[in-house]
Amino acid sequence: MFSPPMSNASDAVLHLLPRSLRARTNLLLIAGLCVVQAAGLTIHALDHLNIADRAEMHENEHHAFSIYHTLVELPPSDREASLAALEVPSNFKIIFDNKPDTHLPGSFIPLPFGMNPMMRGGPPGGQEDPNFGGPPPVGGPGDFSGGEGRPPFPFENGPPPNGGEGFPSEERRNQTFMPPPLAGIGMLPARLRPERVIIGHKPGTRHYALSFQMPDDHRWLVMSYTVRPPNPFGSPTFMISFALMTICGGGLILWGSHRLIAPVATLANAATALGRNVHAQPLPEAGPTEIRQAAVAFNTMAARIRRFVTDRTLMLTAIGHDLRTPITRLKLRAEFIDDDELRDKFLADLDEMESMVAATLAFGRDSSTLEPMTALDLSALLQTVADEAAEARPDLAEDVSYEPPPTPIRIKARSLALKRALTNLVMNALKYGGSVSISVACVRGPEQEKSVCIRIDDSGPGLPPEDLERMFEPFVRAETSRNRETGGTGLGLAIARSTLRGQGGDVTLTNRAEGGLRASVILPI
Repeated sequence: MFSPPMSNASDAVLHLLPRSLRARTNLLLIAGLCVVQAAGLTIHALDHLNIADRAEMHENEHHAFSIYHTLVELPPSDREASLAALEVPSNFKIIFDNKPDTHLPGSFIPLPFGMNPMMRGGPPGGQEDPNFGGPPPVGGPGDFSGGEGRPPFPFENGPPPNGGEGFPSEERRNQTFMPPPLAGIGMLPARLRPERVIIGHKPGTRHYALSFQMPDDHRWLVMSYTVRPPNPFGSPTFMISFALMTICGGGLILWGSHRLIAPVATLANAATALGRNVHAQPLPEAGPTEIRQAAVAFNTMAARIRRFVTDRTLMLTAIGHDLRTPITRLKLRAEFIDDDELRDKFLADLDEMESMVAATLAFGRDSSTLEPMTALDLSALLQTVADEAAEARPDLAEDVSYEPPPTPIRIKARSLALKRALTNLVMNALKYGGSVSISVACVRGPEQEKSVCIRIDDSGPGLPPEDLERMFEPFVRAETSRNRETGGTGLGLAIARSTLRGQGGDVTLTNRAEGGLRASVILPI
């Protein structure tokens, strides 16, 4: 029930495809190349995004550490002015505040090397300050536990016991993990190391915050920044490389398809040449196995066709030769018939038989291809045919017209055989139509090859549609009379079609809308 729509859809898709096998092969391979290139481009882009994202994070953390290092070496009173004078990246926002960033969820980053108060420059005399290295006292200058109503940060009351046992794995990892640029804090002198470092990040966004508690005035250096999204095609040579690979791949596809399809074109050309000349040169039996097999099969077929044509020609010639002798003897014996009326009828029948034998021999002769193909001027040939037709029928000379083409047309054909075929068509038009009009036009053949069309029109009664093709069969006549003066032998159109098809052309009959018959001759240029 659904097969017709599917069939229509398939026909529509096939209609959109190129007509030639070479173009379809190129389209398929280039489409496949584009798919492979797109897959490679996607994989490369994903890898590049990951690497570029990591590099951007590393660069932002390096900027953050450099800015902290620059400011922490200055006296506290000069830091605000120096911060305003610093050249800060456009994606950074840096301020001094009494509390760390409270807009993004954050957590402490443990200071490097598990520093204790003595390593971080604790109170003189080595006495431990219970608030040194831990969170500032509630209400003190560094108190941020209730800032803007947010809960205390993890590890706010000191590092977790037992090295983080019992805490979530992420928190244990954050105890020991330090981003590589921030790990440089451990290389600073103890007096320059921050009291605390907090990193804030909201999952699913590219917004980060770093808060450093200054070691001397307990203020917080708060840096908020946005990690810029990486460009998947950031490499300047990427598109050039992609274009070069595509061009090289496309060139190889075009070259390879040309090499693969060339034998098919050679076979088609050989078939066309065989249609025009049955004695055309055979195909070379060389190349890959499949090509050699196709060439051998084609040459075998051509040899059988030549043998068939030769056998038919020899048979017709033998029959014609054998019939001429008894016909001549019958003519001689008819002279001895005393009854004049009977003798005339007898001789008339013998003349008709001789005419049929001659036509049969002409049919066999024109079917052969012994005459070579030569280049000729078609306009001049048609003018000669029209002039000879007018001379043969002087009573209808005024009704013979020829319209030459604007420019001369040269074709390759067997001139004598082509002239006989065209003469048969013109004389048929004069005999049955009472007039003939010849015109020439260049057209495109079924396979888009350039051809020439010769139109031979008459003003007769035309033919029934069912007889238009049947008229090319040997010994078929539209007229019921067997009188050879009016009906002929029925071989004229058969000879014309056989001759034209032997030269790669064809002839068809159609009824004209304004009345009369048109013979259309198609010949390759």
